[in-house]
Amino acid sequence: MPDILRLAVALSLAFVVSAAAAAETAPTADEIKFFETHVRPLLANNCFKCHSEKKQNGNLRLDSPGAMLAGGDSGAAIEPGAPDASLLLEAVRYESFEMPPTGKLSDEAIEVLSRWIEMGAPWPGDPGKPVRTESAPKITDEDRAWWAFQPVAQPEVPHVDDRGWGKNPIDNFIFRQLRKHELTPAAEADRVTLIRRATYDLTGLPPTPAEIDAFLADKSPYAYEAVIDRLLDSPHYGEHWGRFWLDVVRYAESDGYKQDAYRPDAWRYRDYVIRSFNEDKPYDQFAREQLAGDEIAPDDPEALTATGFLRLWIYEYNQRDARTQWETILDDVTDVTGDVFLGMGMGCARCHDHKFDPILQDDYFRLRAFFQPILPIQDRPLFTAEERREYEEKLAEWEAATADIRKQIDAIEFPYRRNAIHRAISKFPEDVFAMARKPAEERAPKEHQLAELAHRQAEEEVAKIGDKIKGEERERYDALKKKLAEFDHLKPATPATTLTVSDVGPLAPPTIIPGDRQERDIPPGFLTILDSEPAEIAPPEGLASTGRRTALAEWINREDNPLTHRVMVNRVWQHHFGEGLVATASDFGRLGEPPSHPELLDWLVQQFLENGRRFKPLHRLIMTSATYRQSAVRADSEEAMNIDPANRLLWRMNIRRLQAEQVRDTMLAASGELDLQPGGPSVEFSQPRRSIYLKSLRNTPDALLEAFDRPDGVNSIAKRLTTTTANQALLLFNGPWLLSRAKAMKSRLEKDEADDREFIAAAWRRVYSRPPTTSEMEASLEFLA
Repeated sequence: MPDILRLAVALSLAFVVSAAAAAETAPTADEIKFFETHVRPLLANNCFKCHSEKKQNGNLRLDSPGAMLAGGDSGAAIEPGAPDASLLLEAVRYESFEMPPTGKLSDEAIEVLSRWIEMGAPWPGDPGKPVRTESAPKITDEDRAWWAFQPVAQPEVPHVDDRGWGKNPIDNFIFRQLRKHELTPAAEADRVTLIRRATYDLTGLPPTPAEIDAFLADKSPYAYEAVIDRLLDSPHYGEHWGRFWLDVVRYAESDGYKQDAYRPDAWRYRDYVIRSFNEDKPYDQFAREQLAGDEIAPDDPEALTATGFLRLWIYEYNQRDARTQWETILDDVTDVTGDVFLGMGMGCARCHDHKFDPILQDDYFRLRAFFQPILPIQDRPLFTAEERREYEEKLAEWEAATADIRKQIDAIEFPYRRNAIHRAISKFPEDVFAMARKPAEERAPKEHQLAELAHRQAEEEVAKIGDKIKGEERERYDALKKKLAEFDHLKPATPATTLTVSDVGPLAPPTIIPGDRQERDIPPGFLTILDSEPAEIAPPEGLASTGRRTALAEWINREDNPLTHRVMVNRVWQHHFGEGLVATASDFGRLGEPPSHPELLDWLVQQFLENGRRFKPLHRLIMTSATYRQSAVRADSEEAMNIDPANRLLWRMNIRRLQAEQVRDTMLAASGELDLQPGGPSVEFSQPRRSIYLKSLRNTPDALLEAFDRPDGVNSIAKRLTTTTANQALLLFNGPWLLSRAKAMKSRLEKDEADDREFIAAAWRRVYSRPPTTSEMEASLEFLA
C-alpha cells in the first residue's frame, strides 16, 4: 500500500475513533458555556472567513470538531487534550504557520484556545458537521415551546392536606412537590433565628438586642408579621436591596482598565436605586426611568439620574481606536440589558445565530439598535424646569456683568486651548481626526458620537492649560481671574450634575452587522420569537431624541412579555432562599435550568402584577410563608438529602453565608461604631459608614470585601460566588481593621459588664443575636483564662 494511502487510511481511522469518542462524552453545561461564550466567537471572527463551508484554504475547515480532527493539507488541526501537540495552537502562536495572517491573536485569545483544547475541545452537537446549517429553520416549533417564552399562566392554588403547616398559598405549591417526592417540610425555626434571618434579609444588618427582646416578649399571633412590616419600612431596606440591583447592573464608581479613574458623580445613581427601593417604586417605572429617563421626563432630576444605568460601562481613557471602543460600549450596553431585564444571554448572537436559544444575530442588532443613537453626557445639570429658569436668569445677569473680563481671559486661553485640543485629537486615526475637526452641526450622527469620544480626551488636556501660561501674560491672567471673582456674588451656585446619556439627535446612526455584505440598516426590534415586527417608534415631542429607548422600555414592561416579570420575581426569590426557582437567574434559555416550581413562579408573577409591580408586598408574601420560616437544621436530613441533595424542593431552609457588605457592617454594628448616615458621596474604607457607601473602584477593591466575593463591577452578576479561602480566615484573625473593631467592642463591653461571664454573654448577643450555650460559655471562659 503506498505511503500516502496508508496515511489517508490512518487519518480516516483517527477521525472515526476521535469522533466516536467525542460522541460518547457529551460536553458539560460549563464546557458548552465556555465554548459558546469564548471559543466560537473567536473562531468566527478570526478563522471562518478562510476555513469554513464557503472557503477552505489548505483544504482545512475549522467550523466543526469533525473538520478540525480530519484536518487539511498539513494534518489534524487539533489534538484534544494536548494543546502543545495541536497544529492550531502552533499556528496562532506563530511557531510555524502564522495564523491569522492579518496579525497575531492576543495572549488572552491564545490562552482561550489552549484551555479549550486542554479540556478535550468540547463542541456541542454533531461532531461531523456545524451545529446549525443555513438551510435549517432559524426558529423551530421546539424553540417556540420553550417554557420561558410561554405566556405567564394563571395557575390555581393547589389543594393539599398539609395538616395546618402552610401559612399562605406559596406553601401549597411547595408542599405539593414535597409530597410527590415523599418529603416533608422542616419544623419552624426558633424565634431568634427568625428575627435574625428576616433582619439580615431585609436590611443587611443584625437585629439589635432590644429588637430581639421586644420580639420575644410579643405574644400576639401576628408578632412576626409586625417585624416584617417594620423592617420593610426601615430606610436600611433600600440600602440592602439596592445592593442586589447594583450587582446585576455591574455598578462601580471608576472607569476600569488600567487607569481606573474615579467617577465623582456616579454615587447619584446608587442613591437613586436606594430611594427607589425605599419608596417601593413600581418596577415598570423603575425600568422605564433607567432605560429612557431623559426622554420620558427630561426635567425630572430623578429620571435623569436613573438613566445613569446606561453609563456604567468601562472606559479606556487613552484609547485612540475610537471606533472599536464605541462598538465595545454599545455591545456592553446591549449585553447587560439582555441579562438584566430579559434574563437571556444575548452575547452569543453578536457573531452568529445562537446555537441553543432562538436568538438570531439579527435579534442582537435589533436590540442594539435601540442604543445606537446614545451620546454620553458627563455632567448633566439636575434641574427641574423651574430651577433651570431661575438658574439661567441669574447666569445671564452674571454673564452680562462679566462679559468684558471673560472676553480678555478667553483671548489669553484661546491659543493654549486650541493647541491642547489639536494635540489630543491628532493622536486619533485620520478619519476620526477629521470628524473631530468638523463643526458639530455638520457632523453625521455617527461622526458626532466618535468626535465626542475623541474630544473627551481633549478636555483632559484643556484642563491643564492654566499651568502653561507664563511670565507677564500669567500675571495679567491671574489679575483678570481675581477681578472676575469679585462678581461671584452674582453667579448662581454650580448645580449638581450626574452621569447620563441623551440621543445624538432625532436621527439614529445606522445599525449594521459587521461583515454583512449588504450593509443592511437593522431597525430596532425585539426577540423575533416574541415579536418579529420592527418596533413602533414615536419621537418625543420637543426633544432632539429618537424615542427608541422609550419604545424599548414600553415593550420590556408589557404585562404580556413572558420574560421581564418572571426574571425579576425569580431574582427576589433567589435573594431570600439563596437559589432562585430558576437557578440560573440571568439565563432563562437552554443553557440555564428550568424552574423547579413553574406554577409557583407564574403565580408569584401574577401577585406581583396585581400589587402594582411593587417589591414590598412580594417580600412580605414570601417571608410570611411557612416555607421561608423553616429551620435550616433537621434531624432526618440524611434521608431527605438522598432524595433531593440540592434542596431544590425546599424541605428545609438553605444555609447562607453573609455577603461581604454584611460581614463588614456586622462588625461595625457589634463594635458600636456603625455610622448609619444615609446617602451622599462615597467615602474611603476607613470610614465607619455602611459598606454600600464606600468607594467602589473596579481595579482596587477593598481587601476584606474582595475576600468575601464582592463583585468588581465589570460584568452583570446575577448570583455572587461564595468561596471559602485561607485569605478570609487570615483577614478575620489578623487583619488590622478587624483587630481595631475587636478592640472597640471590648472597650464598649467593659464599660457595661461587671465580670467575665456577663462580658462573654453580652459579646455573644452582639455577634450572634443569642446567649452562648453552656459549652460555649465554658470554652470562652477557658480562652480568656
